[in-house]
Amino acid sequence: MSGMIETDVLVVGGGPAGTAAAIELARNGRDVTLIDKSSFPRDKCCGDGLTTDALRLLEDLGLEPTAVKDWNNIMNVVIHSPNGDIIELPLPKGQGQYAAIVPRMELDDHLLELAKKAGVTVLTPVKFQHLSQLDNHVEVTTHDERRIMARYVIAADGMWSSVRKSIGAGIDSYRGDWHAFRQYFAKTGPQAQHLRIWFEPDLLPGYMWLFPLPGQRANVGFGILRGSKYEIGDLGKLWIDLIERPHIRDVIGINAIAEDNRKAWPIPTRLTDLVPSVGRIHFVGDAIGAADPMTGEGIAQALRTGRSSAQAILRSGALNSSKAEKIYTNQVTSEIGYDHRFARGLQSLLQYQKSTEIALRLADSNQWTRQNFARWMFEDYPRALVLTPSRWNRQMFGLAGAFRQKSKQKTTGEISPILTGKDS
Repeated sequence: MSGMIETDVLVVGGGPAGTAAAIELARNGRDVTLIDKSSFPRDKCCGDGLTTDALRLLEDLGLEPTAVKDWNNIMNVVIHSPNGDIIELPLPKGQGQYAAIVPRMELDDHLLELAKKAGVTVLTPVKFQHLSQLDNHVEVTTHDERRIMARYVIAADGMWSSVRKSIGAGIDSYRGDWHAFRQYFAKTGPQAQHLRIWFEPDLLPGYMWLFPLPGQRANVGFGILRGSKYEIGDLGKLWIDLIERPHIRDVIGINAIAEDNRKAWPIPTRLTDLVPSVGRIHFVGDAIGAADPMTGEGIAQALRTGRSSAQAILRSGALNSSKAEKIYTNQVTSEIGYDHRFARGLQSLLQYQKSTEIALRLADSNQWTRQNFARWMFEDYPRALVLTPSRWNRQMFGLAGAFRQKSKQKTTGEISPILTGKDS
């Protein structure tokens, strides 16, 4: 297919970053075209976890949890310390949702539908091919010989961004900062109904997770830092070893059945090394290395950068790309840049078993520390809050979660206080 398409903004990539940008722009009257190389719904390698920050952003975009088949609201997290201690961390009750598990196949498909409803023209499967940046617009060609002329391009096309490569703005031989590995399990046991994190000594500063889904299913996986004890060629053998460790297998369930979609993927956390924009081209989500350096979580960061790019364009207009570039760069720095640097520092502490155990013991000191550590871990407030006084306010430790009126639906994994043996 050939032909010319004229649009205000072209978004390349239909994941959370791209759809957040597209929805924000379309709702504010801009003509937006979004292309993605895949047909939807499509799977995406991910842990499927949504933090509080991600949930608030999704609520703002208009996503309805009740419309998502396998949405699972989480009320507690169980952490397994390197020395075998078990710490149970509660999230606030009756104040909305602070954490959830949602398969990316469903989440991304629903976000793309929201973009269509907002008026975005969605073209799939259409693959980006080439780009020419001119004074007042950008011209893009696709694999099927379409030509798209836009005032701005928002590149939301992942770690190996084709848009970034086409203008030579990448990092040579970059392969991500984390390795991650994931597999779904069916018929999991009763202990697998709680969200669990294992800080195995040989994975530090990485960790293993079990994120429960409805119907006795779970997303089980691990993430390790590139350059640690294990490398990409070791992941398959490491995976078999991890899921057969008795203290892990007992939780997954001895009768649990591994599903076919076992996958590995890299995670980019190079926000401070990758330029956020070049002229009329903005990079968002994994294309800017926005994932959290400490946890590898990237959905909230994708949503934030996508929305920030859109807002910068809206504030600057069609012709003032230099203003949009400046606004977007400042937004990225203020919203997640400080937190990235803080998280990278914490990552260096978590590579040692002793310091990890000390941090977890402090988090387990009393009910207040347990609840606020859980909220901090799920990005209820910024990672570097203590270092950024401009973010301080009286409500910063008491904000309600997202979807407050819907938080009682599709909830599992709540731990009875009687079982915890913790002080209140």
